[in-house]
This record gives sequence, C-alpha cells and structure tokens, in this order.
Amino acid sequence: MTDIPRTAGRAVAVPLAALARRRRGKPMHPRGVVLDAVLERTGGPAGWGVPWLAGTGAHPALVRLSRGAGLPQPLPDLLGLAVRLPGTADAEGPVDLLLSTTGRGRLTRWVPAPRRDAGATYSSLMGYRTVAGPVFLAALPDPGAPPVTAEPGPIAAAARAGRLAFTLAAARGPGEWQPFARLRLLAPVPEVDPDLRFDAVRNPPPGLVPDGPMARFRAPAYTAAQQGRDAS
Repeated sequence: MTDIPRTAGRAVAVPLAALARRRRGKPMHPRGVVLDAVLERTGGPAGWGVPWLAGTGAHPALVRLSRGAGLPQPLPDLLGLAVRLPGTADAEGPVDLLLSTTGRGRLTRWVPAPRRDAGATYSSLMGYRTVAGPVFLAALPDPGAPPVTAEPGPIAAAARAGRLAFTLAAARGPGEWQPFARLRLLAPVPEVDPDLRFDAVRNPPPGLVPDGPMARFRAPAYTAAQQGRDAS
C-alpha cells in the first residue's frame, strides 16, 4: 500500500531543496530571531509512563521564533517556535521541538493558523508514539499577555522585559492539555539569526517517537531541505 504522507514528502522535497538554495539554506522560516531561554520542567502527567514529561529541573535552551513563509509585516504568517535543549540528565543528545501557530481546541490544535502576534498558541502538529498512546505537544501563551509583533526587534524587546513566556503542555490525542514545563525567553544570542538546524524527527524527547502522517511527511522533506542548505 502506498504511504501517501511519505510520498507527498518526497514530492515536495525537490522544490524545497531548490528553495533552500535560493534562500541561503532556509526554504521555510527564512527570517527569524534566536534567543537564549530557560526550560523549567515542573513535572507533568506521571501516570502516562513517559519519564521525560514527568521530570523536573531547569535547563538552558535555545529558541528560534520565525515567520514560516517569510511574508512581510503587517501580513499574518504561519509562525514557528523551535526549541533546542542541548541535553539533559535523561536525554543523551539534543532535544528539538518544532511548533507552529494553530488553534488551541480539540480540533483546531491540528489546524495551522497564520498569526501576527508571536505570543500565540503553538502546536507540534506532528504526533508522538508513547506507551500512553499518541501524544501532541503545545506551547501556550500566558493569558492576558500584551501582543508582540512577530519581528526580531519587538520579540527581542519583549524577551528582555520578561514578557515572552509559554507553558509547555502535552495532550493524548484530542484530550486536555497537561502542563509539564515553563519556557522563558531571555534575550537574543549575539549572532544574528545563526544557522541552527532543528530536526524534530531525529531529535525527539526520550520516550516520544515521532509518528503519524506528519512525521512521515517531514522525514524526506527535512532531508531535502538540509541537502539544499549544504549546497547553498
């Protein structure tokens, strides 16, 4: 039987690689800002049997906020929130999370949603296979937080002022979001938008295996994009 998501991923791989070469190696999310951050794991759902979600402790992190299609302001765009943990006591290598702006509800969490405000709701879209069943991840903004224009200058200013923070949460399928960490953005790194290569398929959290149509679509697309970046 044909694997439709993987076939679709291979189909878009060619134009993605070409676009990567034209956009200096970034076919999507060409412009963004990279910030130092702190991920404070607060202890999530212990009954799920996923120790990483139930763990505690503070860890340094890098976060990249970006506009997916690179559309100029004031146009809305599909925003991206990429998180990298260099490594923790329960994760040997780096952990990468890739989240995009979506709705927050049981159905809208799987619907990409263009936004202007960087302090929006982000979801993994891609599911993870766990002992507790399929799990999805999200970054939820603080209620009532003032809007932050999705451009490097306003994002940097809001982070320095302590106004950019998210609650990281996990949900089993369409279930309720269960908080497991706090992500606080601090300040931009010295280099302007350094060439970081996030890979949520190859660098998942321990105990979470990328699975489902989005994972199968992303695998060949990621490979093509990285090859295009190398060529550029």
